[in-house]
Amino acid sequence: MDSPFEYRYNRLTWAEMNDAIARQPVVILPTGSTEQHGRHLPIDVDLLLCESICLEAARRADGGVLVLPPIPYGLNYHHIDFPGTIHIEPEVFIAFCLNVTKSVAYHGFEKILVVNGHGSNVPLIDIIARRTTLETPSLCAACHYFSLAIEAFNEIKESAVVAHADEFETSLYLYLAPERVQMDKAGADDDVMGAYLSSDSTTSYVRFNDFWSRWTDLGVHGDARPATAEKGKIIFETAVTRLGELCAEWREWPLAERRDFHERPANTQIRW
Repeated sequence: MDSPFEYRYNRLTWAEMNDAIARQPVVILPTGSTEQHGRHLPIDVDLLLCESICLEAARRADGGVLVLPPIPYGLNYHHIDFPGTIHIEPEVFIAFCLNVTKSVAYHGFEKILVVNGHGSNVPLIDIIARRTTLETPSLCAACHYFSLAIEAFNEIKESAVVAHADEFETSLYLYLAPERVQMDKAGADDDVMGAYLSSDSTTSYVRFNDFWSRWTDLGVHGDARPATAEKGKIIFETAVTRLGELCAEWREWPLAERRDFHERPANTQIRW
């Protein structure tokens, strides 16, 4: 059953927006990418998976969550040698998303959440959330939907590597839109690895991401072949449930007044 409240930000009129502001839902900004995902998946993977989870969490939230139109592009120059990939410079991405979150704060929404679906956006959404909180009267947090579901996936996975166009993403896409997945073209690939570094170092000791065309023929990191829609349903339900719980907690999070602990007047005319 659909929620009695409209949970899609851009479906509201400006008059209805006043009612939403009075209700103070968590406003979610989904961020994704348009990039290659192997020979078996469309280039909308990060966008579709992230937005679908956000919308379903909002639908179940009974007016407690409102979802903005998603950001379909991200930092992607490392995938640019694969046709179709769209890259946005990090400074542009941060500035654009910050304009969105600041607009939301301007209208009086107090709690904003950036929910990301693209690994290379992770350090950028952290900056966006921090700056929104520090530069507006509202609070903004950021999370990667993947982190909400990985524990449940670890219990059912059959492949060793969870990274890109892999068993995780392919399973979730099979659950949401199986007609778009070409499983006959699914394959496995891995990067160059050392004791401290890898070509796709996103969770190891250091951060380093090489041009993917230097080490993969498929555009895959992991093994998509064990993917199933049944696993995708577990990923989806876990992510949606935990995102809903996160939003409920975030909605109730205290928004206290700032306090000045200087014993002498601070130089408040200084601006960063």
